[in-house]
Amino acid sequence: MVWVPLRPTRTDRRALLHAPTHCGTTMSLEWLMGWSWSLDGLRDFIATGIQSFRDCDATALAAVACFLVLFVWYCYHVGREQPRTYTTVNALMQSAEANGVQNGYVYCHSPECVRCTHHDGLNQKLYHNLQEYAKRYSWSGMGRIHKGIREQGRYLNSRPSIQKPEVFFLPDLPTTPYFSRDAQKHDVELLERNFQTILCEFETLYKAFSNCSLPQGWKMNSTPSGEWFTFYLVNQGMCVPRNCRRCPRTYRLLGSLRTCIGNNVFGNACISVLSPGTVIAEHYGPTNIRIRCHLGLKTPSNCELVVGGEPQCWAEGRCLLFDDSFLHTAFHEGAPEDGPRVVFMVDLWHPNVAAAERQALDFIFAPGR
Repeated sequence: MVWVPLRPTRTDRRALLHAPTHCGTTMSLEWLMGWSWSLDGLRDFIATGIQSFRDCDATALAAVACFLVLFVWYCYHVGREQPRTYTTVNALMQSAEANGVQNGYVYCHSPECVRCTHHDGLNQKLYHNLQEYAKRYSWSGMGRIHKGIREQGRYLNSRPSIQKPEVFFLPDLPTTPYFSRDAQKHDVELLERNFQTILCEFETLYKAFSNCSLPQGWKMNSTPSGEWFTFYLVNQGMCVPRNCRRCPRTYRLLGSLRTCIGNNVFGNACISVLSPGTVIAEHYGPTNIRIRCHLGLKTPSNCELVVGGEPQCWAEGRCLLFDDSFLHTAFHEGAPEDGPRVVFMVDLWHPNVAAAERQALDFIFAPGR
């Protein structure tokens, strides 16, 4: 039901215009009475207010004024709110930015982050996450993870210096510094077939270096000598929105990989650039549940990767697979005219981590958990 107030007649308007000056709101009354309202619950209140307004009732005038102020405030508040939409890729990207992804790199500010912080309560936190997962799903297939979490301190402390993952060690996995291409054959072949696509998008990005020292989206990493730059599409399980938009075909390619780690903090995908004269200090990766894949984009001579004391060279258009929980380093000893060494790096699941274990590890090490 719609209530439409009657407009005053011409005679009424004349009377209103000649009303005493102490009620100088005649024009406001005509404006207010010209509105059509469809809020039945407010009909009587507004009608009483208008009648009192005609009689210059101070209490009613105050009530109407408060109502109008509240209405204006409500419109302003609603207008400032962003519309709620279904979760999209862009929304996830914006969420990633809000959670600390800046300039293509995650800056962790949480003391609870299992990826970046080492403390005595880490094992307890991991065990709590495992229990929560088992309650929701099942304990089936969780033997190695349960064993690893229960004895994590012993495993990390007793590991030989050649392999010491910094965060999480899953026991009973075959260990070797390098893996054959057949370890993840489908993904290796897919990456190599798309070599030219990834290379073209890199070359477009790299042109920006001629205009400034560190273009937006790139991160400079610390090295003993030289310069090492990375351009992340996925960093610690979170996509980097601005960077993904600049490499759309490469980003879509990640979705076609069967074993790409994309849902936990151990998953990364980036373009890695070493300038001539650069040495990356020896270091360990965070876990042995993954193998790191390097697709060579530009591989000048005098460049090497050394994992577990074993050297290997990159090749353009070919993938090199290794376990970065082993002590490893990389260097580019070429001349400046040789140009940078460039690889596309993506983290894949270790081939001996079962599907049920992957699902559980994604839950336990989910970003922000």
